[in-house]
Amino acid sequence: MSIPSMEKNTLERTIAAPPISEPAAVDVEYGWQGNNRVQLLENGEAYFPRVFEAMRQATTEILLETFIVFEDKVGEELKEVLIEAAQRGVRVTASFDGFGCGELTADYLSALSGAGVHLQMFDPAPKRLGIRTNWFRRLHRKIVVVDGTIAFIGGINFSADHLADFGPEAKQDYSVEVQGPAVADIHHFALLQCGRPARAKYWWQRRRQRRSELAVTDHDGQVRLVYRDNAEHATDIEEVYRLALRTAQRRVVIANAYFFPGYRLLREIRNAARRGVEVRLILQGQPDMLVAKLAARMTYDYLLKSGVKIFEYCDRPLHGKVALVDEDWSTVGSSNLDPLSLSMNLEANVLIRDRAFNRDLFDRLEELSDNHCKAMSVDEAPRGRIWHMTVGFLVFHFLRHFPAWAGWLPAHKPRLKTFTPPTGSDQHEPH
Repeated sequence: MSIPSMEKNTLERTIAAPPISEPAAVDVEYGWQGNNRVQLLENGEAYFPRVFEAMRQATTEILLETFIVFEDKVGEELKEVLIEAAQRGVRVTASFDGFGCGELTADYLSALSGAGVHLQMFDPAPKRLGIRTNWFRRLHRKIVVVDGTIAFIGGINFSADHLADFGPEAKQDYSVEVQGPAVADIHHFALLQCGRPARAKYWWQRRRQRRSELAVTDHDGQVRLVYRDNAEHATDIEEVYRLALRTAQRRVVIANAYFFPGYRLLREIRNAARRGVEVRLILQGQPDMLVAKLAARMTYDYLLKSGVKIFEYCDRPLHGKVALVDEDWSTVGSSNLDPLSLSMNLEANVLIRDRAFNRDLFDRLEELSDNHCKAMSVDEAPRGRIWHMTVGFLVFHFLRHFPAWAGWLPAHKPRLKTFTPPTGSDQHEPH
């Protein structure tokens, strides 16, 4: 959906210079929390009513982080709900990405800020020759926490293209609703990210927990927050994927929109299939960006020859970022398995150990792969020709070293800027 350009009244002109801060580098690893209720929300039809209902019932606080907001029917409802909450005394903090929300008009942002919403833009930047310059290190998380008691986390943005009535370009996607002790960790993380005071984690809550990531096996309702930043936790999400694959015994299902992982993660996927685990990948067959499909297909030959089953979802663009291992481990979040998400963007997933949730996710993904996907074969994978082999060799070695190279690009440090409504003639400049 096209959003009108702001012309002179650009986003970067309506962001106040002070205060400016760098996003928090949170040196905390959150552990497993038990006794949670988790519910899978598929597409905007399930997600938006639940999120907006929770926001309408908020009494003290709403924390929101999102990559994209469009000024369509979903974005307008979000604006109305946040304004209503702020006007009844709820403390509302909304953090938008400067790239994904770069086309929002000043009128939209001013309405939120004027109603008392504390509105922040992550790394807003001016266009140069009509081209955006803030492509990398995006705030790609999608998190909502209401009253510190209910949290939503996943891959769904606040835009109408997550609804089926949008048409053939409507996205297939997932989020999860969490209620229970794990919400405290998600709330703590969200507070720190938006620059709000949060209770310090004690030393025993900060210790490394990666090696015990799969230790919880006997109890349902276990949830753990994992995230990646560009500091101490740059590889956390990739590492939990690799460990889950390494310990898988029966089945693995990964549904991911942008699949172009590093060599180590590809190797764990291949190795799981080689030792007899049923590994199923559900990837884009009707991509919103053609380059995503082309990149993913460069990995097909390597994986298919090892017994990995690959399905391309062809009904509409796949935007999901979910996976499951065996009968109880699942993950839902914002992180794709591509260089941007694994090496540059700010991301957040939840890990879930719950048999009922795992079964629900498996049933939905199985229905997707069986009835709405095309199964790929070795004959359809790029292979055999000299140029395919050469490109494949270069791709794999690029993937092996990309995380190290990504630390050099770009050199600037992303910033959070507080929005202040424009005054005087700025309010009446053409959009």
